[in-house]
Amino acid sequence: MEFFDFGTIFFLIAAAVIFFQLRNVLGRRTGNERPPFDPYTANRKASRKEDAGDRENVVSLPRRKSAGEAENNYAEIDKAAKPGSELNKGMRAIRDADASFEPKSFTEGAKMAYEMIVMAFADGDRRTLKNLLSREVYEGFVAAIDEREKRNEKIESSFVGIDRMEIIGAEMKGSEAHVTLRIVSELISATRDSAGQVIDGDPETVAEVKDVWTFARDTRARDPNWKLVATEAED
Repeated sequence: MEFFDFGTIFFLIAAAVIFFQLRNVLGRRTGNERPPFDPYTANRKASRKEDAGDRENVVSLPRRKSAGEAENNYAEIDKAAKPGSELNKGMRAIRDADASFEPKSFTEGAKMAYEMIVMAFADGDRRTLKNLLSREVYEGFVAAIDEREKRNEKIESSFVGIDRMEIIGAEMKGSEAHVTLRIVSELISATRDSAGQVIDGDPETVAEVKDVWTFARDTRARDPNWKLVATEAED
């Protein structure tokens, strides 16, 4: 089986609020799409609630800042990636284009989106997937679900948790911000045929799953949510 003012999403206000923030978080098929497990940024809206006020649905461009203020804006980025590294430069560029971007809250939101997608795929929940995936990624997931249903197969899954999630890539492509995450999670999963026999996986064993997900967002768009644009399995 790899997206949360990504503004942002993808906190603990209510389950409904979290879903609303995450639903569009996750988008472009790479040919390796498989049911992933996490877009992104649920904590952003909560952390900026007091400042948002009536501007919640308005996209505000970052104002020009002094050198000292600018460097202070990169403090969290410098904690996440070595200053001077390509990853650091990429995240700084995203921060310049999207003043709400923060590595920590982005990652926390991605964790929530990851679990939602993985479980929605296992359950064949097309409605949830449609709200979280881009058109191409959604089509790939639904095609896999359709094939599974034609064979009268069912997946039984239990999401154990995420062991590690780290940002491994970041860059601006025109006005689009792209962030790539390496995710190591644990899942109990088994596929049963029409007779109830296990044909794949193990209903008693916790398996380690490694994924690489890429999220993107047009920083000039009104929509503050990120989209899952690529997924692949990592050996």
